[in-house]
Amino acid sequence: MAAEQSGKARNGDTDLHFVTSGDSSNPALLFINGLGSQLINFLPGWVSKFREAGFYVIRMDNRDVGMSTKTSGDVPDLQMLIDRWFEDRSISDLAASYDLSDMARDCVAVLDALDISRAHVWGMSMGGMIAQTLAISHADRLLSMTSVMSTTGERGVGRSTSDSAARLLTTGNDRASVIENAVAARRLHSGSLYQESWARSLEEAAYDRCHHPEGRTWQLLAILASGSRAEQLPKVTVPSMVIHGRLDSLVGLDGGQATATLIPDAELVIHDQMGHDIPEPLWDEYLADFQRLVERAK
Repeated sequence: MAAEQSGKARNGDTDLHFVTSGDSSNPALLFINGLGSQLINFLPGWVSKFREAGFYVIRMDNRDVGMSTKTSGDVPDLQMLIDRWFEDRSISDLAASYDLSDMARDCVAVLDALDISRAHVWGMSMGGMIAQTLAISHADRLLSMTSVMSTTGERGVGRSTSDSAARLLTTGNDRASVIENAVAARRLHSGSLYQESWARSLEEAAYDRCHHPEGRTWQLLAILASGSRAEQLPKVTVPSMVIHGRLDSLVGLDGGQATATLIPDAELVIHDQMGHDIPEPLWDEYLADFQRLVERAK
C-alpha cells in the first residue's frame, strides 16, 4: 500500500483519529464504520482498490472506538438498549451523551482538518446512518452518499433476528474468548461468503489495537437517541446509492429497501451472497457500484 498519513480532527471535546491514503488532489472518499468497528475494518487491499481507482481514501475511528475519544460515565445496560430496539425504540428515560448528528459533525471535522470542501461518503451499518445524516444536514459537503447494510431508524424495518441481536451481547473475559465470540458473530452475520481465517485476523487486529466494548453500547444509545430519518430522507438531494445483502440477519433487507424508497432517485443494489459484512469476493462489485454512482454525480 502507498504511504499513509494519520492525523487528528476535533469536534468540541472529541478527538477523531483518521488515516489517509493516496493523492489528495483526487476526489475524496470517506469510509464510515459501523457499530463498534475501527478504521482497520477497511483492510489494506480495500483501500488500495479504491485508491488505485483514483480516489483519495480517508478512514476514521468514530468516537468511542480505536484511537478516538471515549465517552466517560456510567455505561448503559446493553441488553436494555437491544430490547428497546426490538420494541418501540424509545429512550425518553435515558440521557444520550451524543447522537448521530454529533457523529456526522465528527465526519465534517475530519474533512475540515484535511481542508476538503466536499467528499464522497460511504458508510456501512451505523456508518450508513451517519452518511444519511450527513446527506440530510451537510449536503453542501458531499459529492455523493452510499448507505450500506443500514436502515432509516423507523420502527419495523431493518430489524435483527433474535440470534443476531443476542450476539451483540456476547463479549468475553479475555483476549481468546473475546476473539472467539466475535468470530462466531461474524460467522452468523456474514452470509454465504464467510471466511473463518479472514474473520479471525480482523478480530485479532481489532482486539490488539483497541479493545473497548463499552463503545458499542454508547454508539447504540446514540442510534436510538437519533430516532427515525423517514421524514428527512425524501428531502435528500445528494446523489445516493443504497447497498444491502439479501442474507443480512443483523439489519434486515427491508431496512435498505425502505431507505432507497425514501431517498429521491437513489439506486438500490442487492447482493445475493452478502450478509452483514463486506467480503473480499465482492470488493470488485462494490467498486463498480460506487463508480457508477460517481459517474451519475458528475
